[in-house]
Amino acid sequence: MALVLCTGSEPVVMKTRQLLLEKAGHTVVLASSDRDLERACKSHQFDVVVIDQNVSPAVKKRFFLLLREHCSPAKILELHRPFNDKAIENADAWLVMPSETPEQLTDLVTELAQS
Repeated sequence: MALVLCTGSEPVVMKTRQLLLEKAGHTVVLASSDRDLERACKSHQFDVVVIDQNVSPAVKKRFFLLLREHCSPAKILELHRPFNDKAIENADAWLVMPSETPEQLTDLVTELAQS
């Protein structure tokens, strides 16, 4: 399965997402700051990066630039709330959160990793 980097600002949400993705067979690394993100990208070759819906649009854009600089081959999945627009125009995929089922996230991560 995929090596996935999950970014975000809420530890409980990030841990829940990690458990969900690991149950689906993925390996997950968490990053909540610019420094964490850069360190993770220098240590791993990620297949997919998930940018959390609870991060502000400005932080999402900054994370995107850092990811393209340090983890350029990784596919980027932006999560966003139903009442917010997408913040990253050049992401590889988007998913409204909360999704209808948990499998939507795991299936999309799997699909991105295989493309």
